Amino acid sequence: MGKRRKKTPFEFCCEGRLNVRLEGSVLLLSGNLTFGEAAGFTRHVLKHFRRDPGRKLYIDLGDVDSIDSAGVMALYYIQKKLSEKSVVVELQHATPSVADKIRLFYPEEEATVSPPRKPSFFEHIGGRVYHFFSSYVFEFILLAANIFYWGITDIFKRKVRRKGEFVNQAVLIGVNALLIVVFMTFVIGYVIALHSAAQLRAFGANIFVVDLVVFSILSQMGPLITAILVAGRSGSAIAAEIATMKVTAELDALKTMGLNPNRFVVVPKLYACMLTMPFLIVFANVAGIFGGGVAANIYLDITPEIFINRMMDIARNKELWIALVKSQVYAALIVLTGSFYGFRVERGAEGVGKVTTMAVVASITLVILADSIIGVIFY
Repeated sequence: MGKRRKKTPFEFCCEGRLNVRLEGSVLLLSGNLTFGEAAGFTRHVLKHFRRDPGRKLYIDLGDVDSIDSAGVMALYYIQKKLSEKSVVVELQHATPSVADKIRLFYPEEEATVSPPRKPSFFEHIGGRVYHFFSSYVFEFILLAANIFYWGITDIFKRKVRRKGEFVNQAVLIGVNALLIVVFMTFVIGYVIALHSAAQLRAFGANIFVVDLVVFSILSQMGPLITAILVAGRSGSAIAAEIATMKVTAELDALKTMGLNPNRFVVVPKLYACMLTMPFLIVFANVAGIFGGGVAANIYLDITPEIFINRMMDIARNKELWIALVKSQVYAALIVLTGSFYGFRVERGAEGVGKVTTMAVVASITLVILADSIIGVIFY
């Protein structure tokens, strides 16, 4: 049986500038560990310890004359790879200059963050509900209380109002919206009577088209369509204006001058909308009933005299008072919603477009919900 071959000690030289020798569990380095030697040093060490990993390794840097960032990264890479094989690697006996380089270039330990636990279905729903009430409902109520407080107090303080701003906002919100409101409600009244004509004619109940048009326009369609049009037209403008003022730091400038943005910007819009909305609804009701009368005259041969006489018999003052209440509720919701989303803008021009869209959707939704609630209360 032949003799067993004696294992040769681990020893090599990199580029003639770095000598490496293994004595037991100590890896002795002497010379320079820089960019030129780092790759060969790393390759030889990992190749040797892949066959014989051991349990612990000390790298003696006492005779290392120079080291750079590449050398430090070589030590780090060796330490990281051997640690994956359960080998503890420690650096020792480094000179002050080498130790300073190691502290400067040695990477920080990677923080291992465990992935967050996926919430359950009920946790997810509860979190969304909590976020909705804390970020939207509570802040909306707080903004509404603030605006209504300044709105009520400023009624008795004329000197603090912006001169001419109320008239300007009344023109922008109310007068400029009159044409589209009248046109749309006229078309809706005409279409209601038109689609009802065929059914009513079949039963010989032509005269009841007046009841249908008057009740639907006065109680529902007139105020609701007016509010939706104002929300889409003026609510978006309010949100875009306030959002732009926030993005361009105009609101911060008002605060710097000691002016409350709610009082300075929002309150005049609230006054204007609450004053002009009843008049818009009155014009919308007239236009809608007129459109229904035109359709009734064309398709059911109901003369204007018959239409007006029947309308006077069935119309109630209750509908007018309910329309007045709706106008104030709708106006407040439109202004508050536009202002609420305008103040929440983020990320510049992109955010302005986003909050404008959200304001229109939210204001129309709130108007329809308010209409349903008022309907349940008064009817």
